[in-house]
Amino acid sequence: MRPAIAVLAIARLALIAVASAEQPGTAKRSPIAEFYLDPVRVVWQSDKGVSDTRTLLAPHPGQPVLETPLPPCLIETTPGSTGGVLLDFGREIQGHVQLLTPMALGKEPVRARIRLGESASEAMAELGGKKNAGNDHAVRDQIVTLPWLGTQTIGPSGFRFVRIDAVDPDRPVRLTQVRAVLGIRDVPRVGSFRCSDERLNRIWEVGADTVHLCMQDYLWDGIKRDRLVWIGDMHPEVSTINAVFGFNDVVPASLDLTREVTPLPKWMNGISSYSMWWVLIHEEMWRHHGDRNYLEAQKPYLAALLERLAALVGPDGKERIDGMRFLDWPSSPNQQGVTAGLQALLVMTLDSGSRLMTVLGDDRVAGACRAAADRARMVVPDANGSKSGAALLALAGIRDAAETADAVLLPGGPAGVSTFYGFYVLNALAKAGRADAALHLIRTYWGGMLDLGATTFWEDFDLAWTNNATRIDELVPEGKKDIHGDCGAYCYEGFRHSLCHGWASGPTAWLSRHVLGVTPAEPGFTKARIAPMLGDLDWAEGTYPTPRGPIRVRHERRPDGSIRSWVTAPEGVAIEAVGTTLMAGQGAGK
Repeated sequence: MRPAIAVLAIARLALIAVASAEQPGTAKRSPIAEFYLDPVRVVWQSDKGVSDTRTLLAPHPGQPVLETPLPPCLIETTPGSTGGVLLDFGREIQGHVQLLTPMALGKEPVRARIRLGESASEAMAELGGKKNAGNDHAVRDQIVTLPWLGTQTIGPSGFRFVRIDAVDPDRPVRLTQVRAVLGIRDVPRVGSFRCSDERLNRIWEVGADTVHLCMQDYLWDGIKRDRLVWIGDMHPEVSTINAVFGFNDVVPASLDLTREVTPLPKWMNGISSYSMWWVLIHEEMWRHHGDRNYLEAQKPYLAALLERLAALVGPDGKERIDGMRFLDWPSSPNQQGVTAGLQALLVMTLDSGSRLMTVLGDDRVAGACRAAADRARMVVPDANGSKSGAALLALAGIRDAAETADAVLLPGGPAGVSTFYGFYVLNALAKAGRADAALHLIRTYWGGMLDLGATTFWEDFDLAWTNNATRIDELVPEGKKDIHGDCGAYCYEGFRHSLCHGWASGPTAWLSRHVLGVTPAEPGFTKARIAPMLGDLDWAEGTYPTPRGPIRVRHERRPDGSIRSWVTAPEGVAIEAVGTTLMAGQGAGK
């Protein structure tokens, strides 16, 4: 068995190779491959009952063998003492853990307790209690039976840490190897990003990793909890997928699944705003991939949904949205902010619907969408300090973006920003021309998770939680805060909080679209718009997927503050440059 670092390097090469993206309806189902990771360290072991843990960190073949060069790790429980060990695999994964056992005297199976955790403290926790450890969606705490001279596989779940305890007195657990089995879609990373700030480079990669782990049979929201398709949460995920992978079949599969299980007039996932996000995702897919056949297949449902949404704009222009009125959990206590956000989101959806139905040749529904959006745009609700609601008002064109940034989005810095709707705060700051402020927010807020040991982005995060807090890869000493077990709210209190949630990946899409500045100017990228916003950066470079192959760009700031750019586009992609001077030659890779 090769060391974990070598396996990860091989996996990384396989997953980031540059390739052209395939189109909806033509691509084969992308496979979910398995990669094996060895533990990188022993975080903790009990004072008694454990020996030879160094064996678990040594290279192994991944196969039970009759003779081993190292003694097996021994974990035993005696009266008054439970033997246990906590291992760290170095990064969050979606998948399983495998335990390999040697020959021993007697062939009776032995029981062990296995606890998986996204943090070290979660893997050490008991079920329930104040810190709310659980087995929802994926069983991560269970007693298993280990074979004599064999392999036992436990999972799946989302985890980085595993604790292994002996269960029965005088029945020791013997292990020759413990390895994690990473299950992930074996698809190339066509997109890339590098700039003069290594912290931003790391954030781009972590956002890409977060969504990549969520790309399972369907596009999940989280890999521990929730292992479900939530359509609203998909919008940032799809934006990231388009920037990193290009087309992937997990997106239409998830969109179609949710459509099929949501007959009208029901709202997708039981939430009115989520049916709106379904429309917005379809325009995102149309603009990036230009697959008219796929868009045509949505026409009956799309037209009926848009008519339902248009009817929710009253004669006075105010929205009359029924059902669960929701943006995201951190926004929910501010009901006036939610109302402002829903007004804006409805305008954005109707505008999108008007464009899509025009493409599809349904002038009647397109006209109904335009008329309703025009009425609704005249209503300017107070966001009541909600950064989420205010950002949507700016993006919908209801409020001036620059004024909104100064009045609502920038005061207090990251306070009031969430991992989901932070993406739209960033987009509103870009619309206001405040790339510098957006980059600062990314470094401070998303970077704050990295400072706590994160290798993926979380369901929620508040910088106030970091006061006196311990990193997720450390055990919590007396008097310190457990950033995982002591924080969280709503449906994700304590250890129920997901530390790999795809909706938190927004900075990856944002950096590609606004710093690299690459967006489709025409459906299917027959024309690309290159409009870099370097903010305080000296340079940025990378690739962006299109159906015809990746666009490669490099931007550099001149001494006078202007930007010069090198762009290499595939055949069939015209380039429209905004706010930069295109240089002759092929300079994107320099």
